[in-house]
Amino acid sequence: MAKFNMAKTKVPMPEQDPNERNKNFKEVTLGYSLEMAQEEATRCIQCKNRPCVSGCPVGVQIPEFIKLIVAGDLDSAYDKIAETNNLPAICGRVCPQENQCEGKCTRGIKDEPVSIGRLERFVADYRNNKDYHKPVEVASKNKKVAVVGAGPSGLSASADLAKLGYKVTLFDAFHAAGGVLMYGIPEFRLPKTLVQKELKNVIGLGVKLKTNTIVGRTLSLQDLFDEGYEAIYLSTGAGLPKFLNIPGENLNGVYSANEFLTRMNLMKAYKFPEYDTPVHVGKKVCVVGGGNVAMDAARSAKRLGADVTVVYRRSFEEMPARIEESHHAKEEGINFLNLHNPVEIEGENGWVKAVKVEKMELGEADSSGRRKPIPTGEYEEYEFDSVIIAIGQSPNPLIKQTNDDIETESWGGIIIDDTTMTTKDGVFAGGDAVSGAATVILAMGAGKKAAENIDKYLENK
Repeated sequence: MAKFNMAKTKVPMPEQDPNERNKNFKEVTLGYSLEMAQEEATRCIQCKNRPCVSGCPVGVQIPEFIKLIVAGDLDSAYDKIAETNNLPAICGRVCPQENQCEGKCTRGIKDEPVSIGRLERFVADYRNNKDYHKPVEVASKNKKVAVVGAGPSGLSASADLAKLGYKVTLFDAFHAAGGVLMYGIPEFRLPKTLVQKELKNVIGLGVKLKTNTIVGRTLSLQDLFDEGYEAIYLSTGAGLPKFLNIPGENLNGVYSANEFLTRMNLMKAYKFPEYDTPVHVGKKVCVVGGGNVAMDAARSAKRLGADVTVVYRRSFEEMPARIEESHHAKEEGINFLNLHNPVEIEGENGWVKAVKVEKMELGEADSSGRRKPIPTGEYEEYEFDSVIIAIGQSPNPLIKQTNDDIETESWGGIIIDDTTMTTKDGVFAGGDAVSGAATVILAMGAGKKAAENIDKYLENK
C-alpha cells in the first residue's frame, strides 16, 4: 500500500480554456490520467468509520474502490463501484459530491476532501473505453415488471430488478432513452455517447426497452397488468416547467429551460450547422434562475453566440447551482444580474424586446436557510430578445390525470408509503415524480430502494 498523500488540496482536473470552450460543445473537464488518479487516490486515509459511504445515496463502497485505484486494479475498482451504482461515468460528472460523499469526507474537515467524483469518473471511463463485457446471466424468476420512464431512477430500478432475475421492460415516451441525461444536461457537461454506453450496460442485463410509448396514452396501467406485468414502477420525472406568471411570458422568444435544453440535446442543435434545428436563441439572452438548469441554459446559449445574462433574485453566493457550475459560467463570460427579479417581459411585434426587473434586498433567512429576497420598489429595464425561464419543474401530471386511484400531493408529487408503493396496489413510484426536481443520484437512490421493495412485494405475493 502506497503512503498516504497528505496534500491539502485536490489534484486539479484539466479543463479546456474558458475562451475556447465557450465556443464549442466539447466536454469542459478532461479527466484524470492514471498518474493523477493514483496521486489523488492516495489522499484517502481509509478511515474506519467511512462517512463518505453514508453520504452516497446509492451506497458506493468508496474507500474500497479508491484502494483498488492505488493498487492499479482498475477493473476491480469498476466492479466494486458497479455493485451499487449502475451509471458511474454519469454520476462521476453530474453528482453534487460536495453535498454528499465529499461533504462527509474526513479529509475535508481541515483540507479539501478527496475528489471522489473525479476518481469515479476516471474508473468508469477506463471501463467504458474497453470492449463491452456482457454481464453474467442470472436465474430468471419468471415474473414481469414494467418500469415507466427511462431516466436515472427508471434505469437504476431496471438494472437492479434485472440483476435479481426479473423480466423487466422499460417504457419511455421519447425516441431515445435516458430522460434528463439525454435531454436536460448539455453535451459539454455530459456527452451523449457516454450516456449511450451506460445505457448499453443496463440493457445488457436483459432489460427490454420500448421507446415512443406514453403510458397514460399509448398504454394504460391496467393494460400493463393485463399483459402480465405483476408490478409497475413509475419514474416519470419532473417534466412540467414552472413559469413566473408575469405579463409577456406568451411572447415569441420566451422558453422554458426544459424546452430550450430538449431542443439543444435531442434535436442536436449543438451540432449546428450539421443539424439545422429550429432554435431561436437571439443576440441578447436573459436566463431567469440560479440553479444548475439555469447555468446549463445560459452556457448553452453562450456557445451559440449570444450575450447571456443570468437574472437571479438573491446574491451570487446564495445561488443553488453547484459552485463548479456557476464558477465555470462566470469564467466563460456569462453576465450575472443578482438581487433582481423580473416583473414583466416587454414585447414588440409579438417578440421579446426587454425585461423589466425589480431590485431586491436580502432580509432574514427563510426555510431554505438563505436570506429572503425583499422587493424594494425600484425598477430597471434591460434590452433582451430572448428569455429562458429556469425556476424549477413539477412532476409529470399525466399518470394522475389518467388514474384516479393514484393520489398525489397538491403540487403534483405522487404519494407513496414506506414501501414506495402508491395508493394503487402493485404500482410503485420514486424519483422526481415523487420528490419534485432533484439530483440524478437521488433519483437513482429512489430507484434502487423501489427495486428492493418490488422484490419483497413479489416474493410475498
